[in-house]
Amino acid sequence: MSQSNKQNQNQEKQKHWLYREENRKTLWKIQFGILILAVLPDFFMHHHASFEAQGIHLDASPFFYAWYGFLTCAAMVVAAKLLAVVLKRKDDYYD
Repeated sequence: MSQSNKQNQNQEKQKHWLYREENRKTLWKIQFGILILAVLPDFFMHHHASFEAQGIHLDASPFFYAWYGFLTCAAMVVAAKLLAVVLKRKDDYYD
């Protein structure tokens, strides 16, 4: 085994277990498993519309809270990126 190979293995072992290559597939499988477990109860629940009197039945649709939460989170990320552009200062602002 070459010296650089040993150094690469030592560097890989020193990394936190979340950052190691061999754990990446396992972490993705765990993430998808949690996603399925979180969405699975939606198949067995009866949903009631909160604004039924106004004729709005959107929140009674299946997976409403899952996609609403995802879209809201994505919108917050986009808003944060835009806000960062507006509030950004030069590196030497305080100098």
